[in-house]
Amino acid sequence: MSALERGLLPFRLSICGVAELHQFAGRVSHILGILDPGTPDPVYSLFHPKAVCSSFRFYDIVMEEPRKVLPSEKDVAGILEVGDSLAQTSVEHLLVHCYAGVSRSTAAAAILMAQRNPGREAEIFNVLADIRPKAWPNTVMISHADRLLGRGGALVEALRQHHIAVARRFPEVRTLISSVGRGHELPADFDEGPNPHEPV
Repeated sequence: MSALERGLLPFRLSICGVAELHQFAGRVSHILGILDPGTPDPVYSLFHPKAVCSSFRFYDIVMEEPRKVLPSEKDVAGILEVGDSLAQTSVEHLLVHCYAGVSRSTAAAAILMAQRNPGREAEIFNVLADIRPKAWPNTVMISHADRLLGRGGALVEALRQHHIAVARRFPEVRTLISSVGRGHELPADFDEGPNPHEPV
């Protein structure tokens, strides 16, 4: 089920990467885009001439790297401000994108769903898995959101369970994540047991 059908958001939500933006041509009313600092905005007007756009610039990293800055609490607070703005206007269909549609955009989408739905953290990641099955949300972004929303670790734990589920269902994603230095996002005792996103 979608975020709209579950009552997590009052509008349709889609997630994609830059290369997929054209697939939503003329179908969205609002766009939230996250790209690396210094990257020019996609030409939204080419496919989405009437969409209201919000843009963020920060790196998709979860550990300190030379000449790169981790996603900050201010970045996540900005995403929550967009959520507040969306709640006060008429939104038909929100498209959230980053470069690949895997990490920053899926984290942002989860944060927007979590913003007004305390106690539904696990459900949020189940919906995220339906929208974007190989989603691997940025841990730092979710950690900031957990603190800002006062969730006491519930959002972080739901993300941990989501990461385990994706790693079990898609071994190639686990391999990719490990190859880019993010293998620590899986618990040390990870095993390939049942998928938490699937009924037993």
